[in-house]
Amino acid sequence: MNINVHIIAPYESMQFIIKECMPLFPELDITYSVGDLAKGMELAVLQEQQGADIIISRGGTAKLIKKAVSVPVIDIQLSGYDMIRSLMLASHFEDKTAIVGFPNITSGAQAIIELLDLPLKVFTINSSDEVAPLLLELKNRGYKQIAGDVITFETANAYGLKGFLIQSGKESIIKALEDAKLVYGYLQKNSKVQRILEQFALNTNRNLLIFDENNEMIYEYLTDFNTKLVTQEQMSLLHAELERQQDKVKRNFVVGNSIIDITGYYQPFDGMYYKIYLLKKNPFNLMEQKGISVLSSAINEPIAAASSSIRLILNQITALYESKEPILLQGEKGSGKDFISSYIHQQFAQNGLLVTIDFKHFNLDQLDFEQLSKLSNVRTIRMKNLQHIQDYDQAIAFINMCLQQRLHLFLIVQDAAASSLLSEVSMSKITMPKLADRQEDIQPLVQYFLSDYHQRLGTTAVKISNDALNMLHAHARSCNIDDLKSIIKQAALMEKDYVLHSETIKQVLSHAAKPLDFISLSGTLRDIEKEIINYVLQEENNNQSRAAERLGINRATLWRKLKD
Repeated sequence: MNINVHIIAPYESMQFIIKECMPLFPELDITYSVGDLAKGMELAVLQEQQGADIIISRGGTAKLIKKAVSVPVIDIQLSGYDMIRSLMLASHFEDKTAIVGFPNITSGAQAIIELLDLPLKVFTINSSDEVAPLLLELKNRGYKQIAGDVITFETANAYGLKGFLIQSGKESIIKALEDAKLVYGYLQKNSKVQRILEQFALNTNRNLLIFDENNEMIYEYLTDFNTKLVTQEQMSLLHAELERQQDKVKRNFVVGNSIIDITGYYQPFDGMYYKIYLLKKNPFNLMEQKGISVLSSAINEPIAAASSSIRLILNQITALYESKEPILLQGEKGSGKDFISSYIHQQFAQNGLLVTIDFKHFNLDQLDFEQLSKLSNVRTIRMKNLQHIQDYDQAIAFINMCLQQRLHLFLIVQDAAASSLLSEVSMSKITMPKLADRQEDIQPLVQYFLSDYHQRLGTTAVKISNDALNMLHAHARSCNIDDLKSIIKQAALMEKDYVLHSETIKQVLSHAAKPLDFISLSGTLRDIEKEIINYVLQEENNNQSRAAERLGINRATLWRKLKD
């Protein structure tokens, strides 16, 4: 099979020499195009996609191409003949002449100029951005003619100087093509063993990702998943943990209805470090059952623990969790039971899964005990809505099985009545305090909610005034954390200042206090939705922008819902 070689000529006249050289290499499939610097780089990327084995170019263009493609790039070196021929021609002119170019041009030029005592001066650049200011300076110093590569030639002509292009001769093109053959042969010989090892590795691992030190993906092989399997945030967590451990990490992520097991390895090679990830679909299929959910992603929300009551509870839960004692979390709706159990799991069992079983939608008859007992990556079980359990003997047996498997266990209830049904199980009861008993936590909660909405929704307010905060402290007796979050969301959407003022909070609280008895619940969902929209519009004096803000939708959506 012939080698596909593509030559990117940085200037037009090189095409004619390439055509002369092509018949000398029947074993090569040679194609060519013309493009300098950025244009040449774009052509190279396209040619790589179209199957080029090796790309040949010259000077600064070759340098850029090497950064953009993964196939070998041969730089056409200026031969001694090229330099002598060009410099002798340039020296025949009486005008003051300078040689300007990248090191591959100027290093050889300087030696020849000194050897032949030519009336030329050499100036070296390392970036194309240096050409224009240097030529302006040379023009001011009396230089009339500038010899160099394509960008030097074109810039000199644009500035009213006489440009002289240093060209590559036939022998230089032939040398580059010979080098291409040698490089390809060497790579083929060495890659044979690599392909054997690669095939062996891929037969063993069906899904593989490799990242370099800059966390750029350099290899991807996925047979069971698509490329959007793991989010950028999840990969960042893996990268950070692997860099910290510098050995091996295991994490689980929930993707759709599947749990993905990822094992990462920190691999040194040739003075650099690479991250290798093996991906595997977990056989755990509880995600397919209603009432089962799995948490494996990180919780970004910090815990508000300025109050002594929540600090005490946090210490108690931590001690019980670490000793693997079952924990009964009791408290009003919206008091943070789900959040604190997720937070504790993430702090002490982040490499495993938190499985939530909601008995309002799930029957234990559906649970495969044997499958769960074989699952090594579940760390925490959270049980909710215990009052809906149909068979309490079966539930007690399930709890005991979890304890035998050394799993952490949370039971979430709103009142003691639900937990009394499981009195046979020895549990430590923790009662979550009401928001009114956590006055010191209101300010950090509000600040976090404001920051979150500022980031996610683009709201303006980034802090709350003292008057507004005092108003929330007074209102805390009649609301919970979920209510507080909703109040801050509505207020943040309404507030136009950087500070959330008491007037805005007062307006939100007045709306929240109004009963919705006027809304008929006998119609369809669309009818009920339209009644609510019309009510909000009436309160906002038919101002659609403000009504849309309160409803958490944009004006176009509001208009469409009114029209339907």
